[in-house]
Amino acid sequence: MAEQPDDRLLLEMRRIADALERLAGPAPALNDWSGADCFVWVPANLRLQPVPRPNRVALSLIRGVDHVRDILHENTKRFAEGFAANNVLLWGARGMGKSSLVKAVHEDVRSETGAALKLVEVHREDIASLPGLLDILKASGQRVIVFCDDLSFDHDDTAYKSLKAALDGGIEGRPDNVLFYATSNRRHLLPRHMMENEQSTAINPSEAVEEKVSLSDRFGLWLGFHKCSQDDYLTMIDGYADYFGLPLEKDVLHHEALEWATTRGGRSGRVAWQYIQDLAGRLRIALERR
Repeated sequence: MAEQPDDRLLLEMRRIADALERLAGPAPALNDWSGADCFVWVPANLRLQPVPRPNRVALSLIRGVDHVRDILHENTKRFAEGFAANNVLLWGARGMGKSSLVKAVHEDVRSETGAALKLVEVHREDIASLPGLLDILKASGQRVIVFCDDLSFDHDDTAYKSLKAALDGGIEGRPDNVLFYATSNRRHLLPRHMMENEQSTAINPSEAVEEKVSLSDRFGLWLGFHKCSQDDYLTMIDGYADYFGLPLEKDVLHHEALEWATTRGGRSGRVAWQYIQDLAGRLRIALERR
């Protein structure tokens, strides 16, 4: 039986509809905000992946950064309670607890205020997808801290322009229910040679530098983390040892901890934690969170 013109038209319309669906990509997934307090942004399917057991330490265990801790805590608390707050760039020495502080403050403020404050981590390579994420967060009605760890940009990377627009630029601007926290070893997020190259080749060198530096200016708070002193390092060691109940004489503990730092080439919160893990393993003690 010959195919009727109407049948051919219907088949053609179905093919066109299927092609349009493929071009449109995956539909946004329904996000269950009640499933967790922390999420990871998965741009491939526009989904927020719940993290039921976040990797974080108690705020009381983060030592040697009291001043920046208090500033970040107050900023986060104001935001959780519905008041004005700033985007924050935590920058400085490696291993001094920048990312640990963000996660610990989030949990502490959430517990203290009872607010349904959410933390959404965005991987560095997914920065260009921020506009899509902000659309989802704006429609959610949740108060959300968007967090990017170890944020920096290479000389040929243009994703920083997406970040600038997401922070404060564009006609719409950042949603009122969203803050952006980032950690970086660089204060200006861009390598020095990149800024110098732009300056040397630009018609107006100062304008080229301003374009790069203006990214950091979108963060209302810059919190600096400096290299760890020996006293701060040993304070961290004592705090961990007391918290986990590690039975070792303080003189022996300090001697071993300083020797460990020497073999690692420096002192930091990360080095202190690595020593504590080694010590607990040798003592056959599990490091259980309280």
